[in-house]
Amino acid sequence: MTTTGRQTDRKLERTILALLDRRAPGATICPSDAARAVHDGDDDGWRALMEPARRAARRLVAAGEVEITQGGRPVDAAEARGPVRIRRVHREG
Repeated sequence: MTTTGRQTDRKLERTILALLDRRAPGATICPSDAARAVHDGDDDGWRALMEPARRAARRLVAAGEVEITQGGRPVDAAEARGPVRIRRVHREG
């Protein structure tokens, strides 16, 4: 992976967490929200960032930061197909 690719990956991870921090506890975002926020431009170039955004979400799942949901229920990030949502992991306390 190129340095630029790694920088984009890290930026997507930070953006996912920042977007979730601005939402109510338990609220979700779509990977496209992060892709659009990271994309520089007004065109549809953000679409090329959709799979990198989904991969960033999977890394955050592995780190215990977020969970991926479908139909409001957590799903195995590796098994998820189709539209997904991302939310912070609920922590007791």
